[in-house]
Amino acid sequence: MPSTARLRRDLTLWDLIFYGIVLVQPVAPMPLFGITQVDSRGHAALTLLIGMAAMLLTAVSYGRMAALYPSAGSAYVYVGRGLNPHLGFLAGWGMLLCYLMFPVINVVYVAVTLHRLFPPIPFTLAAVLCAATFTFLNLRGIRSTRRANQILLTVMCAVIGSFMVLAVRHLLQAQGWGGIFSAAPFYDRRTFDLQSLRTATAFSVLTYLGFDGVTTLAEDVHNPRRNVPLATVLTVLLTGLFSCLQVYLGQRVWPDYHGFPNVETAFMDVCQRVGGAALYNAMAAILIVACFGTALAGQVSSARILFSMGRENVLPRKVFAYLDPRRNTPSWNYYLVGLLGLGGAVLFSFEQGADVLNFGSFLAFMGVNIAAFWQFYVAGRGQDGHATHLLADAIPPLLGFLCCLAIWWGLPAMTKLIGGSWLLLGIVIAAVATHGFRTPPPLLAPDEA
Repeated sequence: MPSTARLRRDLTLWDLIFYGIVLVQPVAPMPLFGITQVDSRGHAALTLLIGMAAMLLTAVSYGRMAALYPSAGSAYVYVGRGLNPHLGFLAGWGMLLCYLMFPVINVVYVAVTLHRLFPPIPFTLAAVLCAATFTFLNLRGIRSTRRANQILLTVMCAVIGSFMVLAVRHLLQAQGWGGIFSAAPFYDRRTFDLQSLRTATAFSVLTYLGFDGVTTLAEDVHNPRRNVPLATVLTVLLTGLFSCLQVYLGQRVWPDYHGFPNVETAFMDVCQRVGGAALYNAMAAILIVACFGTALAGQVSSARILFSMGRENVLPRKVFAYLDPRRNTPSWNYYLVGLLGLGGAVLFSFEQGADVLNFGSFLAFMGVNIAAFWQFYVAGRGQDGHATHLLADAIPPLLGFLCCLAIWWGLPAMTKLIGGSWLLLGIVIAAVATHGFRTPPPLLAPDEA
């Protein structure tokens, strides 16, 4: 294509926000509810607000970098161009860990939910069926359409709306207005503990993952310098407020955070308490579909990154850069990611898998915040008449970095050991691929592979 070719700028601000909400998913806090409640000692809503503050600051950095470098490469491109190409590779390497763990945690959740709905089906068999199904679909080149996403989003919102109405009715009938309005989900002096809160926040921020997908449409939107940062921030804000409302009502309906039959499916029990078997089954169904869709997308992204690394000879080319001649898909990579998803589902619990995923994500988040600080405050000084401002160009990305660092530091020690080993492997691979960091690193952007 000619170098002057450009995508048409057809999207509006609200188109971007809708896209971001579809990526994050309105049901995102529900699979996390029980574990967050237990880890935070009854302060799940507070962890979402703390996580939202960190993600809002990071969203500003993502939005500003996307307006400057409109590319689908996200953290890899922003850190690579805004800071250093080799650090960009490590940011992309961290996101690869994130993509690899998405199938793992979703296989775990779907298998746990299926086992609970149909007890004769063992967890291991459910995990095998789930991993085999999403691998089979991706091998056939199945892709979600925009229409399917809109239908799924509509159904999710309808079920969530039903839960909220029924939860309010349940609380009014059981406790009156005092049951609806309470500060306990945000602060209960009997159980409040900072260390527990930090650990739970490091887990609950999984709710917001996916917001950065908005930045991949920077070349398609009107006035990207304004709309991309604004849409990224509003996606996080709306997700945080909506999620907090769901979790708040769940806490009020089931205030005893020790009393869940199964912490991984705790929100289904909350739904059964307010809406009976109908709402219980409806919530289980949309959670399975949502997790299944996320697993499909995570496998696609992981396979494409591995394909890119094989094509660049970072990994053995004959294996990882292989394309099926009939369907033009990196089939061996799909098999590998499917096996990793199944193996991870057997080895990790849902919480452990989510923590490892967050390790990779927050490495990328911290990198983007530092890149934004360097690009707009340090390197931007005196360039093209750009006057830097401490309040706008330095404080937000530095605060975002510190918030992400604090949450990342709250991850369990075993998670840091696993993630640190992954990061060390990435450094070794980068050193070999770049001949001791003397040449540019290979591409790790999944949508550009």
